[in-house]
Amino acid sequence: MQHKPQKRHKALQPLSREHHHGLLLSWKIRSGFSKNIEPKRIRAYADWFFKQHLIPHFDMEEAHIFPLLEQDNELIKTALADHRRIKRLFAETENDAKTLSNIEEELEKHIRFEERVLFPEIQKIATEAQMRHIEKIHQPEKFEDNLVDEFWR
Repeated sequence: MQHKPQKRHKALQPLSREHHHGLLLSWKIRSGFSKNIEPKRIRAYADWFFKQHLIPHFDMEEAHIFPLLEQDNELIKTALADHRRIKRLFAETENDAKTLSNIEEELEKHIRFEERVLFPEIQKIATEAQMRHIEKIHQPEKFEDNLVDEFWR
């Protein structure tokens, strides 16, 4: 099924760009597996990405984006449950291959949900003043990748 690209409000575009980098993490994990890269190498990169990019992204969404909808909104409950599940996966220390596979799947599914379902709903409900506030407080820095071990190449 083809998905038409969503017209994203300017205030949410930086978060969508961060989502793109998260999708690239999933791709890099798959690529590493297809090249028979040792899971520990893939895990080192994934853990770095989690600390440097996913945690700040989750924190931003939870503090400033999700509150735009009601706390008992089912979409917010789903997004928060996804965040908890992804954090738990990164905390797993047994069986890197299985854990990485789960991270790759859960992260991609979560990002697709936010981009295709949650963000369009937020755009419908949020006021222009709320969007301007998001734009003002979220000015992400240029994405800096960890190229120490480019196992995906």
